[in-house]
Amino acid sequence: MNDLLKPFDEKMTKTMANLSSELSTIRAGRANPHVLDRITVDYYGSQTALQQVANITVPEPRLLQIQPWEPSIVKSIIKSIQTSDLGINPSTDGKVIRLVFPELTEERRKELCKMAKIKGDEAKVAVRNIRRDGNDAIKKADKTQVTEDMAKDLQDELQKITDKYIKDIDTAIDEKSKEIMTV
Repeated sequence: MNDLLKPFDEKMTKTMANLSSELSTIRAGRANPHVLDRITVDYYGSQTALQQVANITVPEPRLLQIQPWEPSIVKSIIKSIQTSDLGINPSTDGKVIRLVFPELTEERRKELCKMAKIKGDEAKVAVRNIRRDGNDAIKKADKTQVTEDMAKDLQDELQKITDKYIKDIDTAIDEKSKEIMTV
């Protein structure tokens, strides 16, 4: 791969990694600790990631168990979960917080599939924007370094890289949709 295209390939790789992390936060019927990745807790006056103040386990397929390092922050964790977009009401015995994931309805599964598709479309737009930036960089490249033929070859190669990432995004969305729709 040409040195001129490397930064754009790296940006597309980062876009793909970002999509994967976003898709992992969409729950698919089973309890997945990654649904809690975006939740922050007020811990001594600062917003801290839930994973940094508690141990999260999956004792049963549809149950997440959160055990805070300090019992004093149980109320703060519950409040953070209730104000999040999870839509699950936590229960606690004062020391451990339990999140019971209900079976997903057909309507909710379709909603989650749409959400995954939207995230995929956003990733495709990002990849295409990176391609546009790459094409602009090729056009602006010093004419002593890049001839017209080389520029055309570089643009073709950049298009092939873009097509590969678009295909990867489609595959990731299809896999996530199958996972969500599996009862």
